[in-house]
Amino acid sequence: MATRTIGIILNGATGRICSTQHLANALVPIRDEGGLAVGADRIVPRLKLVGRDAARTEAVAKKFNAEWTTDLAQALADPDYAIFFDAAATSQRLASLVQAIAAGKHIYSEKPVAPSVVHGLALLGSAQSHGVKHGAVEDKLYLPGLQKLYRLAQSDFFGRVVGFRIEFGWWIFDGTEVPGQRPSWNYKRKEGGGLILDMYPHWRYVIENTLGTIRRVATLLSTATPERVDERGQRYTVDVEDTASTLVEMQSGAVGTILSSWATRVRRDDLLTFQIDGTKGSAIAGLHKCWTTTNAQIPRTAHFSITTDANIDYRSHWTEIQDAGPFKNPYRVGWEDYLRHVVADAPLKADLAAGLRDVQFAEACYASMKDGKWVSLEPHS
Repeated sequence: MATRTIGIILNGATGRICSTQHLANALVPIRDEGGLAVGADRIVPRLKLVGRDAARTEAVAKKFNAEWTTDLAQALADPDYAIFFDAAATSQRLASLVQAIAAGKHIYSEKPVAPSVVHGLALLGSAQSHGVKHGAVEDKLYLPGLQKLYRLAQSDFFGRVVGFRIEFGWWIFDGTEVPGQRPSWNYKRKEGGGLILDMYPHWRYVIENTLGTIRRVATLLSTATPERVDERGQRYTVDVEDTASTLVEMQSGAVGTILSSWATRVRRDDLLTFQIDGTKGSAIAGLHKCWTTTNAQIPRTAHFSITTDANIDYRSHWTEIQDAGPFKNPYRVGWEDYLRHVVADAPLKADLAAGLRDVQFAEACYASMKDGKWVSLEPHS
């Protein structure tokens, strides 16, 4: 088996997502295990990290035995690097991807791939005209709990799906007494902040890959914490939403809800739960676990009493799926799929068109809030 090296530029390398998920959990293990088997070859990543802070970028590069630079243009000019990956701040992404495509690099991008559908369409057109391959990160699909839920949907466990519910979030401290767990740019519109743009691209591909096409959405947004303290101890005004509630109507006729908030205290099975209800059964998944119940298992509820607790343990009627996988790190799955696509032209579900659909979903939710009405999510041709 021949060994081939493929150069990958990683922009925004010092951020948590890139350094922890894409490097430590995906590309570095692939490299250190001798590469990815693709046909008769093993593809070994050669990594070049790009960051704005030289000291921090050098430290991350030393940790992962990678090359580094603070000069993006210089990195893009190097013919030894065929792939450009972007995980920098959302507000900088479009310009970086445009620059990479112009340099003839294949591109792989964190979400959102663009700040709007219009920009996304232009980006996709540019990638196609330059003949470069393109991909978007859609990691949540490969979480163990959601993989179990997906397999149930594929096996017709639910029968006809009648509804679903996604609940997500936790409490983000405002920085006055306890430091906030998210960077301040997440709460600033001009820097690409906002819960919808941050998280709803994930919900689009999770829903559509599991249940089919979304027809339309209706959304309400709010800002629970209007003032926060940033990393330097300075107070600032939050000008984006940190809480969102959305109704989703599917092409199938099923209706679901999405409740997402950075201002809620968790009292549910997991930080993320996705429940699907069907005519034959129901299932609810968290990040790792998944439980099911059927018509034969659930109690026959006929009424409730306002004076006496029925004393029913509703959780006892659910069964945890004992599915051992195998489950790889979701970010590694994405990289392996993308590398096979670049090297051997293997099919890739999560390309820029999919990333554009993610942006369209977020944009539709904003439009719904602005206009106070349902907004269609007809697929782009």
